[in-house]
Amino acid sequence: MNKKLTLPILLILTIALLGCGLTLPWTIERREPAAPTPTPVVIIATPTESPIPTPTALPVPTQSPPQVAPQEPVNALEVQIEAVYEQAAPAVVNVTTQIIAYDFFMRPIPQEGVAGSGFLYDTEGHIVTNYHVVQNAESVSVALADGKSYQAEIVGVDPSNDLAVIRIKADDLPQPIALGDPDSLRVGQFVVAIGNPFGQEGTLTLGVISALERIIESPDGSFIGEAIQTDAPINPGNSGGPLLNLRGRVIGVNSQIISPSQASAGIGFAVSVETVRRVVPQLIARGYYSHPWLGVGPVSLTPELAELLRQAGMEVPVEEGLILLKVTSGGPAAQAGIRGPDKAVIVGNSRIPVGMDIIVAINGQPATSFQELTVYLETKTQVGDTVEVTIIRDGERQNIETTLAERPR
Repeated sequence: MNKKLTLPILLILTIALLGCGLTLPWTIERREPAAPTPTPVVIIATPTESPIPTPTALPVPTQSPPQVAPQEPVNALEVQIEAVYEQAAPAVVNVTTQIIAYDFFMRPIPQEGVAGSGFLYDTEGHIVTNYHVVQNAESVSVALADGKSYQAEIVGVDPSNDLAVIRIKADDLPQPIALGDPDSLRVGQFVVAIGNPFGQEGTLTLGVISALERIIESPDGSFIGEAIQTDAPINPGNSGGPLLNLRGRVIGVNSQIISPSQASAGIGFAVSVETVRRVVPQLIARGYYSHPWLGVGPVSLTPELAELLRQAGMEVPVEEGLILLKVTSGGPAAQAGIRGPDKAVIVGNSRIPVGMDIIVAINGQPATSFQELTVYLETKTQVGDTVEVTIIRDGERQNIETTLAERPR
């Protein structure tokens, strides 16, 4: 075919095909000089999505460990404490009292008195407690560990030793608690107190003997020797309850504490079993205790007072002792010839009694204060005993035998 006719024919076919909306089976390319192709930078956009919230796990309770199977006691002390409580607790009682108070118009009003503890002393229903628990009581009630309650009668009291005995009439009482040996007491020994502190019946506390031979003041202002100091917690309501050794024997009657808060501060005192042995039988037998009595009114001699007496003309070769400002007429000391003042001398602006004897010892034991004299007589002597009183008279030392009488009640 003539090349000149080919080009027009192709042009006509192209126009016809485009007019019919057809695609050309071929492409017409316009070739241009090649240009350098730039390196493409691909940016991949990561869509930001809200994190899917993780469900909060419900709290799972801590699995309780399996219950510890009963084992042997931790040590022998634990065994002993358990045994003491099992044996003694049934005989420890709760003591409550009712007293009579008076209103503004002096009308009597019954009121609840002091609540305390006590323990069965014998099979006859006698119960030992503190005097201050039943002091001024119009009526006394006793509750046993098994919950049974009884009215009690007051058998005997001794304010000077803070001891009292009450009695209930009942059958099938628990076994009484035996008294311990005072000579076996040692500082450091474990002790157990059982009582009703703050009304919590049958409470046991543990401690040790902190000291022996303490002196505490009694409800009537006298002094109690031989007291036991313990750190076993003692609180209001423990008064009158037993202090026990690890053999389950009573070694003291819980009585007092030293505490600014009126609760246990680790310093408690019990009336010694030695005092209990001496006093309680008399309370049961006759309702009171006979206290030995010398019949003197002493004042402690000090260096200053000794010098004042020397200025008044007395011969005073000592600076410690007991000046006898009073010797009771007809009393043991007076009957033995011990003297009180025979005159008074003016020294400066003071009237000084002189001429009296000065006690310096009882049975060889120094006596430098009324407290020492009282404790010695109470703990070492009895009514009817003869004691040797060492005195200073006219500057000379003398020994005078004196028979003690019963203190007037």
